[in-house]
Amino acid sequence: MWSDSGLESLVVPRLRWLRLPLRRQAWVAGRRVDLLIGDRLVLQIDGAHHTGPQRDDDIAHDAALMLLGYHVIRVGYRHVVDDWPSVQDLIMRAVAQGLHLAR
Repeated sequence: MWSDSGLESLVVPRLRWLRLPLRRQAWVAGRRVDLLIGDRLVLQIDGAHHTGPQRDDDIAHDAALMLLGYHVIRVGYRHVVDDWPSVQDLIMRAVAQGLHLAR
């Protein structure tokens, strides 16, 4: 399935080297997540529209995901475009801790 935005489409090729399942726009807890890495690591990428009520919904969904045993990394446009090494570092540290695995 294609990603919801061009920004999300940049991320998958940058993470293929991990050799983990990367599922774009997976349905989890009643909503789509931008990227599901492995079984339990969720990467959410926020654009400019993630403000006000949208932001409130995102926070509530993050909490629901965490209560179901998922781990959420939420980053913004600037992080993906201008500071990819920091995003990749967060993902690598989460994977090293096994946060992508179902337990």
